[in-house]
Amino acid sequence: MPVVVVANPKGGVGKSTLATNIAGYFASQGHAVMLGDADRQQSSRLWLCLRPQEARPISTWEMTSDMIVRPPKGTTHVVLDTPGGLHGWRFNDVMKMADKLVVPLQPSVFDIFATRDFLDKVAENRHADKLAIGLVGMRVDARTLAADKLRTYIASLNLPVLGELRNTQNYVHLAARGLTLFDVAPQRVEKDLEQWQDLCRWLDTP
Repeated sequence: MPVVVVANPKGGVGKSTLATNIAGYFASQGHAVMLGDADRQQSSRLWLCLRPQEARPISTWEMTSDMIVRPPKGTTHVVLDTPGGLHGWRFNDVMKMADKLVVPLQPSVFDIFATRDFLDKVAENRHADKLAIGLVGMRVDARTLAADKLRTYIASLNLPVLGELRNTQNYVHLAARGLTLFDVAPQRVEKDLEQWQDLCRWLDTP
């Protein structure tokens, strides 16, 4: 059962947007998906409450104070949304359970420095050898100097870049209805689905 963790210690970088849409992608492929939320704000759990009954099902999990995960019976794919400032025993628990780590970052010097420290911490973790790591640029305007600086930084990391997602209200409007790009007619979100192609292929790779 693959476990995909979405993490970055910086708040507001789009972790919940990524986590919910990854869960939506897995559900669109017919998988039995569980979306967990380790963030105190519980954004992903709120999103699940907004999800309409006619949408493809995505389950949630029960978490105790020691982060024990109890997947619903029959779950085949797990996505975990994590809080900003992930550290200590929570960080170790997440690294232990993760098969894939998706790290979102925005074209901002603050995001870049926070992400650099986080990736160093991941590399030092004893579970890092089994972990596949991919980076996703969030709210990227390809025409800006900030986007160029982000690409320069990412190129120095020697990690796969899974995509650059544009700053669009599509994510906002869909999230308000408990939906993802993969729940609506493709022609409505064609540009965004194109940006997800490499990420989806990476998610499907064993």
